[in-house]
Amino acid sequence: MAERDQAGVAEPLRRTGRRRKPRDERRPKQQPRYHVILWDDDDHTYGYVTTMMQQLFGYPRERGFQIANEVDTQGRAIVLTTTREHAELKRDQIHAFGKDGHIDDCQGSMWATIEPVAGQG
Repeated sequence: MAERDQAGVAEPLRRTGRRRKPRDERRPKQQPRYHVILWDDDDHTYGYVTTMMQQLFGYPRERGFQIANEVDTQGRAIVLTTTREHAELKRDQIHAFGKDGHIDDCQGSMWATIEPVAGQG
């Protein structure tokens, strides 16, 4: 009977697993955000900007007009804030949008840049 009692005794378990990180550290980190900035020039009409905002960004006509007005009065407008990869895509789409058909001597598409959102991190 003594043999039977010893066979049933288990050795203490050793922890082999990793320690869990606190809940906050397990959340995926948010990617840095970037602004897509549209710059003013004298070669494009409000109609061109409004149409471009509708086609490239899906904005309603009123929002496209607001952006056109801001570009005209402020010299630039932030048209989107997003991840870097998406911002680069949208900037490139603006550059490829083409000439303004309402201006005879239009030299081509508008200019846009991207810049990181201030105060991240």
